[in-house]
Amino acid sequence: MNPIWDDLRARLDAEHEQREAALAGTRQIIQASSKAIRACHRQETDKAHQLAEEARRSALQLREAMQGTPRMLYAGYLQDAEKEMVEAVLLLAMIEGQEYPSAQDLGVEAHTYAHGIAEAASELRRTILDQLRADNYAEAQRLMSAMELVYDELITLDYPDGLTGGLRRATDALRAVLERTRADLTMTIVQERLRTALRVDEIP
Repeated sequence: MNPIWDDLRARLDAEHEQREAALAGTRQIIQASSKAIRACHRQETDKAHQLAEEARRSALQLREAMQGTPRMLYAGYLQDAEKEMVEAVLLLAMIEGQEYPSAQDLGVEAHTYAHGIAEAASELRRTILDQLRADNYAEAQRLMSAMELVYDELITLDYPDGLTGGLRRATDALRAVLERTRADLTMTIVQERLRTALRVDEIP
């Protein structure tokens, strides 16, 4: 057989194996990130930290392993997995009131980080509602402020969608979540103030 075709098949076989290995790696990152987010909502802090760190290490290792295959490195599936990792790490930082690690700290590109922090802020809605149900109004307001701050910064990133990967859509989605959450928070606090006032009036 013509050696040109032998070489072509060998190259494609190698790329196929690399792609399958990369996809398996991204699934591992996404699974660890998803579990970390669930642990955050269940207030399983130690488990959340462990899983978020696992996702971060796996993402760094996979990016390093893919450096020799730029076509796959920038195909998008690594960035999708990294976005999930960023979301998990930043959600945990938001809930704990810690300083956020930067894109450089996490080893991701700027647009990946921006999408991840947008999704982390959106994910705060569930935690805020949990705090409201537990009558932890001060904590709910703190988390609401964190969500608002992320949105206020995201809307200043006025760059073409081709550069940010459609960040405007992610920011618009966060705004919708923000408005619903603000309405829920406001209504709950107003109702609690009314109940408190009624209880005071009932005291003889």
